[in-house]
Amino acid sequence: MNLNESVIAITGAGQGLGQMMAITLAHEGAQLALLDVNEEGLRRTQEQCHMLSVKANIYPVDVTDESQVEQVFDEIVADFGQLDGLINNAGILRDGMLIKVKDGEMTKMPLEQFNAVMQVNVNGTFLCGREAAARMIATQRKGVIINISSVARAGNIGQTNYAASKAAVATMATTWAKELSRYGIRAAAIAPGVVHTAMANQLKPEAIERLQKMIPVGRMGEAAEIAHAAKYIFENDYFTGRVLEVDGGMRM
Repeated sequence: MNLNESVIAITGAGQGLGQMMAITLAHEGAQLALLDVNEEGLRRTQEQCHMLSVKANIYPVDVTDESQVEQVFDEIVADFGQLDGLINNAGILRDGMLIKVKDGEMTKMPLEQFNAVMQVNVNGTFLCGREAAARMIATQRKGVIINISSVARAGNIGQTNYAASKAAVATMATTWAKELSRYGIRAAAIAPGVVHTAMANQLKPEAIERLQKMIPVGRMGEAAEIAHAAKYIFENDYFTGRVLEVDGGMRM
């Protein structure tokens, strides 16, 4: 795919990784549809993209709300006339142990805590992927869908919900690659390791220190390095149905 003047939608574009991916693609001349629940953050991303002289529209949306997602993707096609790519980046953390016993007292991960992560990370990815694919097919665009997974998809202590969600979005990407190839649509996933983002900053300092010791390159990743991986997937027309691991050699 030639990114120049392609139309790329990015969820979770109001901060961190989503914002950096938007800026990276704007540097290549891509036009951007920026999606997030955080309208203020979207405007900050939009301003940085406009400084690069590309069209960037914002769409405040809850990716877990089916009717909102359907409406937003209709608006994107109406505004841009096409849709060539989607990065499913929106995600949340709600970490906790499945069962924890301390001082003789047992606590369990509440179903609400589990479901909150699955709603955003899995349902949101499903809904946006479905609607993006439908618009690409309807407008006869050969597009690309990228799901943001995680090294945690292999399983990680204290992340039953997050790990399960990130395994799911990776599997969805490989499934979509097989289903959508007949329409000229590629699908893939990126599995970052621990990256400097607002989400990673939610981790306790001791957890970050422990994770850094597990990374062979000896440091956390940078958002720009993950954005570079997304750019590679868009531009390499032979890449589909795979999970690109960008984790500094880390293995859970």
